[in-house]
Amino acid sequence: MSTVTASPAAVATSLRRLYFVRFGFALVWAGLLIATASPLGPIGVTLLVLYPLFDGVAAVVDARSSKATGPALSLYVNVAISWITAVGLAFAASSGIPAVLRVWGAWAIVSGLIQLAVGVIRRDLNGHWPMIISGAISVVAGTSFVLQAAQEGASLVGIAGYATLGGLFFLASALRLGRVTQGL
Repeated sequence: MSTVTASPAAVATSLRRLYFVRFGFALVWAGLLIATASPLGPIGVTLLVLYPLFDGVAAVVDARSSKATGPALSLYVNVAISWITAVGLAFAASSGIPAVLRVWGAWAIVSGLIQLAVGVIRRDLNGHWPMIISGAISVVAGTSFVLQAAQEGASLVGIAGYATLGGLFFLASALRLGRVTQGL
C-alpha cells in the first residue's frame, strides 16, 4: 500500500483558497458585529458564537487539505477549543460583555499559541510568517480582552478589530502562498 503525499504547491493552493475565505469572513463578521453587538442582543450573540464555529470548520478544512505538512493534531486541538469556546460564549453572553470578553480572551490566547505553533511547523511553505506573527498578536490581544473585562465600559469593538486584523493576516498569508503556487 502506498501513500500519496501532496506537493507543497498543492497544499499551498488549498491553503491559499481557505485563507482568502477566512479573510472575507472576518471582514464581513467584524462589520456585522460592530453594527449589532451594542447592546448585546440576539444577533450579536449569534455572531459571537458563529465566529469560533467557523474557525473550527476552517481548521478541519485546513487539517484535511494539508496532512502532509504535519500540524494536523494541533489543528484538531484548535477545532475542539474553538467549538468549546462557541458553547462558552453562548453561556457567557447571558452574563454580559465582560464575561464574553473573558471567554474570548482565553480563546484568543490558546488559539494564538496553536496558530503560532502551526505557523512555525509550516514556515518552510514560505507563506506562514504572517501566521506566526498573528499567533503572537493573538496571545497579546487575548490577554488585553481578559484585562478589559475588569474595566468599566467594556465593549466588543476590540473583538471586531481583532477579527479584522486576523483577517488581514490571512490575506497576507494567502498572497505569500501565491508565490509558492507559482513556483517562485
